[in-house]
Amino acid sequence: MSDQSSPQSGTRAWEQVLARLEQMLVAGEVRPGQRLPGERALAAELGVGRSSVREALRVMEALGLLRAQTGSGPNAGAMIVARPTGGMSMLMRMQVAAQGFPVSDVVQTRLVLESEVVRTLAARRPAPGLDAAVELLDSMDDGALSASEFLILDAQFHVTLADAAGNQVVAAMMAGLRESIEAYVVGGVDAARWPTTCARLRHEHRGLIEAVEAGDPQLAERRILDHIRGYYEGISPCA
Repeated sequence: MSDQSSPQSGTRAWEQVLARLEQMLVAGEVRPGQRLPGERALAAELGVGRSSVREALRVMEALGLLRAQTGSGPNAGAMIVARPTGGMSMLMRMQVAAQGFPVSDVVQTRLVLESEVVRTLAARRPAPGLDAAVELLDSMDDGALSASEFLILDAQFHVTLADAAGNQVVAAMMAGLRESIEAYVVGGVDAARWPTTCARLRHEHRGLIEAVEAGDPQLAERRILDHIRGYYEGISPCA
């Protein structure tokens, strides 16, 4: 059994395994919570070596698509897990670190996605799922929070709004985008100006929720755009 690339397709053996696993997911042959066939079975089916199967599974585990259990018995093997943001966040962090995604592009994409999120929420009466977002804002009123702690809650607030809007792809993308520049965001904090910045962010968050609850998509969009641009312009000319 060979681990060499297919002479017809030119793909490497582990890529063939990934393609087969993708087919199984799309076809519903495996779902989150289910275990994949064993290495031996996959290797035999695809005509590749078990080392190629292991390599493909390691890639999927790194992307947050499965969890591998070593040993034997009913709990051994690789299980599909539902964690779509894990792989996206990791890939975006690596792209930003390698300067493949400029921070300015990440910010611009946030503007596009979050505008759609708040328009969608404001157009629904009453706006759904805002309780979790408001609870986060209440937590962010704690004056004892450090800047990094505040910004973690800030990121969760924005992703919670995306979840409430009901588009899981947008929510996953937003989580990945924010995590991809987390170090940049935290590193851009001016300690001397932070109390003023923090107070402004709290005010803007509350104003955004008010616009959504008022059912005003245009106002909600204007406030989210001003909010995102204002923060990044305060720490860099990137946006």
